Amino acid sequence: MTVKERFIEIYNQNIKREGADKLLDYLCRSDFFTSPASARYHGAYAGGLCEHSLNVYDCLSAYLARERVKNEYGFTTDAESIAIVALLHDICKIGCYKTSMRNVKDENGRWQSVPYYEFQDPLPYGHGEKSVYIASGYMRLTREEAFAIRYHMGFSGIEEKRDVGTVFETYPLAFALSVADMEATYFLEGKKD
Repeated sequence: MTVKERFIEIYNQNIKREGADKLLDYLCRSDFFTSPASARYHGAYAGGLCEHSLNVYDCLSAYLARERVKNEYGFTTDAESIAIVALLHDICKIGCYKTSMRNVKDENGRWQSVPYYEFQDPLPYGHGEKSVYIASGYMRLTREEAFAIRYHMGFSGIEEKRDVGTVFETYPLAFALSVADMEATYFLEGKKD
């Protein structure tokens, strides 16, 4: 099964609310499945964005399945919300990466032209908030889903730090998604040259 096929399978199995089919159609018509997740770091290769979204889904599902999270923290959420926040948290990156060329020296000291990704956002609406904006254009998000997607960068984003703490206390799914995103980014993916 390809990464795209797995994404679509998880999406269709879990996300049933009105408009989900139209959002998936939008994703399929966009560069979501061929785009990198970043220009230089995690998932900086064709298809990296979809792969990163699946990694976040796997990390979030594993985190929420932990006995401590369920029993000690009393945190539960449904499969639909898990799929929505994990699979859609970075749809703000659709249409933002362009392939350009630059000159670098090879191992013999000769210049050669190599491709690289440039980030050019045609709709600079912010990171998490843009993903919420796009998803909300197709289907209604719960408040917790919207806050989870909006604050998935956690304390590493440019948000007011007090707001991040308040959101994490109020919406546990936001904290869990942030943890899953960081785990996928730094431990599963890392920088690929």
